[in-house]
Amino acid sequence: MDGKTIMEVTTFNINSNANPMTFAKGDAQVESDFTSKQPGFIKRQSGVDDKGNYVVVVYWKSLAHATASMNKFMGDASVADYAQMIDAPTMKMARYAMDKSFSAEDSRFVEIMAFDVKSDTDMTKFDVTNQKVETDFTGKRKGFLQRLTGVNEAGRQVVAVYWANKTLSDASLQPFMEAPISKEFMQAMNQSSMSMGRYKFLNVELTNKEKVVALLNSFNTGDQTPISYINPNKYIQHNLGVADGLAGFGAVMQHAPPQGFKAKVVRAFQDGDFVFTHTEYDFFGPKIGFDVFRFEEGLIVEHWDNLIEVQPPNPSGRTQTDGASDITDKEKTASNKQVVKDLLQNVFMKGQMDKIATYINPTKYLQHNPNVPDGLDGLGSAMKMMAEQGMMMEYSKIHKVLGEGNFILTLSEGKLGKEPTAYYDLFRLENGQIVEHWDVIAPIPPKSEWKNDNGKF
Repeated sequence: MDGKTIMEVTTFNINSNANPMTFAKGDAQVESDFTSKQPGFIKRQSGVDDKGNYVVVVYWKSLAHATASMNKFMGDASVADYAQMIDAPTMKMARYAMDKSFSAEDSRFVEIMAFDVKSDTDMTKFDVTNQKVETDFTGKRKGFLQRLTGVNEAGRQVVAVYWANKTLSDASLQPFMEAPISKEFMQAMNQSSMSMGRYKFLNVELTNKEKVVALLNSFNTGDQTPISYINPNKYIQHNLGVADGLAGFGAVMQHAPPQGFKAKVVRAFQDGDFVFTHTEYDFFGPKIGFDVFRFEEGLIVEHWDNLIEVQPPNPSGRTQTDGASDITDKEKTASNKQVVKDLLQNVFMKGQMDKIATYINPTKYLQHNPNVPDGLDGLGSAMKMMAEQGMMMEYSKIHKVLGEGNFILTLSEGKLGKEPTAYYDLFRLENGQIVEHWDVIAPIPPKSEWKNDNGKF
């Protein structure tokens, strides 16, 4: 291990009575006041996985530096409070000589896989295959930042893969398992020896969008940390079936079915202090929803949403959530907002149907409404059929126009037939025209059924 950068990996749990936020603050202080000041220090990262298991990864210039720091750490009074929050029997530490230096400074997520190779493995061939995993697969994936490999004194291997975020790492998991080079790589492993950790870094300033995604994903994981992203003293709720404040949110969670609630964020966007998401839910049954969150000083203080039951694919075979999701043209956000606003005002509110092709691309219009086929003809036919059935769509007021680049969300109210209705419409634009549309159209319940007084909008 001489002459190599050393990666020191320590895994552990924290005590059941330790607050994760307090631990994160203590961890940051240990790094700034102790570890970063030790001779040979290069980089320190701390992370936690979906189940609450922790990791601390420290890169050192040599094994001697790593050993000296750990010896000092164990007896240093300045880290005593931090160390007491760790469940000592769960702590495991390993050190590896790495093939290259760490450089993924912008990473917010890491996968660490350690394993033994089979006794009959040709290590020369294995090393070639190991590197080809990066060149043939991992290095080509969106969000990939760096892949490091190493080995300890007992011959145990480690691979650390750094990603821009967890979402992009998640997207590569199944394709990795199916890639031919990955199968060749894993055939050399002693499968019973393999351990895998996937960790989101602590003490990284999350964007508001990342906080919202983490909050919704906590339905799946049970992670309590994202609750701290909600301001406990100010949380204005516009879901009329939920009581106001953080207590109202908590009451809903307490009435979850035995299997809990589930959420899969399909799209997420940020517009100033607002974050809006397009999400598949299992929330008292399969549902599709748009959620809007408003932030103040990094905390969620207000929430709006619109939910509808999952429907079969529409006449064009499109579902309520499939389609494009990549955010582009961020410099066009304002102009795209204006196009969408003009469409709603001039066509749907003033009835100027002759202008519709000004706003919607007449040769490319992909539709995700469960009852409407693609194209302007499909939209026109559906609206005519609805009118004949006494279900005229009426937009009376636009409450919000939010956007990020080529995606624009509007929150509007009106009527569907005679019923007060909330319209949430998501549009995708190309070259100044709308080319794709998703929506959630839901009735506004009578005030006698409201569980808060904040109104739908």
